[in-house]
Amino acid sequence: MPSTSRTLSLAARKPSLFVCKLQHWLPHYFRDLPVVTAPVYVSEMSWRTCFRKADLSRSLAGLTFILLVLFTIPSAGQSTEKPLDCTQLIAWLTGGVSSHRLSQLVQERSIAFTADEAVSKTLLTAGADAAFIQNLHTLHALPMSAVACPATLAQAGDLIRHKQHDEADRLLRKLVAADPRNAALHFAYGYLRQQQEDWDGAFDEYSDSRDLMPGSSETHSRLAYIYYRHDDGDNAIAEARTALSIDPRNAEAYRYLGLGHYANDQYAAALRAFQQSLAREPRNADVYYDMGITLRDKGDRTGAAAAYRQALALNPGLWQAHNNLGMLLHDLGRHDEAITQYLRAKRLAPQEPVIRHNLGNTYCDKGDFDAAISEFRELFKMNPGWQRGHNSLGKAFMAKRDYENAISELQLAILQNPTAPVEHRLLGQALLIVQKQQEALRELRIAVALDPNSSLAHHYLGTALYNDEDYAAAATEFRRSLQLQPNASNHYFLAACLIGLNKYDEALAELEVAAKLEPRQDLYRARKQELLKLMRVSSPR
Repeated sequence: MPSTSRTLSLAARKPSLFVCKLQHWLPHYFRDLPVVTAPVYVSEMSWRTCFRKADLSRSLAGLTFILLVLFTIPSAGQSTEKPLDCTQLIAWLTGGVSSHRLSQLVQERSIAFTADEAVSKTLLTAGADAAFIQNLHTLHALPMSAVACPATLAQAGDLIRHKQHDEADRLLRKLVAADPRNAALHFAYGYLRQQQEDWDGAFDEYSDSRDLMPGSSETHSRLAYIYYRHDDGDNAIAEARTALSIDPRNAEAYRYLGLGHYANDQYAAALRAFQQSLAREPRNADVYYDMGITLRDKGDRTGAAAAYRQALALNPGLWQAHNNLGMLLHDLGRHDEAITQYLRAKRLAPQEPVIRHNLGNTYCDKGDFDAAISEFRELFKMNPGWQRGHNSLGKAFMAKRDYENAISELQLAILQNPTAPVEHRLLGQALLIVQKQQEALRELRIAVALDPNSSLAHHYLGTALYNDEDYAAAATEFRRSLQLQPNASNHYFLAACLIGLNKYDEALAELEVAAKLEPRQDLYRARKQELLKLMRVSSPR
């Protein structure tokens, strides 16, 4: 590789020749990287911008920056970084870096402190496992760091693991304020923001960490995850590849590369990346969970269920996997098994509203309406602002013939989602039953307008119009309902409208069809006989 000064000099004197040389040098620099990473340390968009011929002269400053970055980072497999001090290690533990990954780093870089009993205790508080501590004891410490192991930082890590985020925030804020140029502290603070789902705050902290320590694979990996959470698959992929170009052993970066592909609906590429992650860290339950989501969206329910179960075998406390497995089983019609998974999830995370919501839905679809009502009431008691589930609770009340409560819940559901046709139709049905005719007509007309292909919406609008003695309009709705769903009930109600219009012959034909479609239904035959008597009485002698 040529020297930085000679390269920049060439760039300034002969930009076009410089591009040709750069195209030769880059494959040499990235020769050790796996194919999946592609040769990117900076984002792909930056390369495309720099190599546009028309913009070559204007892009010289950008290329200079890129080269400065490239030449300050060692190629994969080389390590010129200093031994890890205790603050860095605890910050990464606090920041959620796995003990498996940290073991790789300390083996490569060694440590600048002695892992005595006091230090080991501090590291355990921060989240290290016993195997990692044992690994540290086997290392020969290189020239010692004068910085002591920060117990306050380890305490913040313990607080984050126990979800005491406000107290952890107080401690980390002070630590960062006291040492604002410490990249590891910004990394730990970014992880706290991530746990609080403050994605913008996490992005800012990880970006500060990256700027202060540009050669960190971990920081680019986390930025990939933040881009994924912002549904920006392209930048997630670019950052993950950057992380892998720095260190191809980074299992977390492969995981986030997979999530970037998943965000772009590139399921095969996502699954390949997840497999690469597992090849480096085989016992990572989160990767199996991500595979489950990807396989589910790919349409492979069997594979998704297997991935969720593998995640739970590695981490039985992963409530999200129990919840998603429950959803999958629900979709397969295996309601009892789904309920078992939701109940396990609820025991692990009783405050999570999505679990109660899914459990209530499954109880409702199973026909256990009392259990559904109980679950939804508890959900709304604990989370008054929760905006889903009122429709299902309304359906449960309808099934229990508690129409007043059904109307209240369905009105709430419509308030939250005014364009939901099923909710308007169900509300119209309930209003019909309690004889609020004009309100029912309004809701049912909205339901038909929102979903003109709903046979049920046309049927119940026809019923409301019939009750309003608008037989012609009602007949129109029943005919439309019949076009969408030819069944005995629609023929029967159309006959009722035709009788109201004195079209007895047409009505008789409709009743005969209804009786043929459901020969065991005595009602249709009885109405047919009544109509025949009426026709005899009405016929001129």
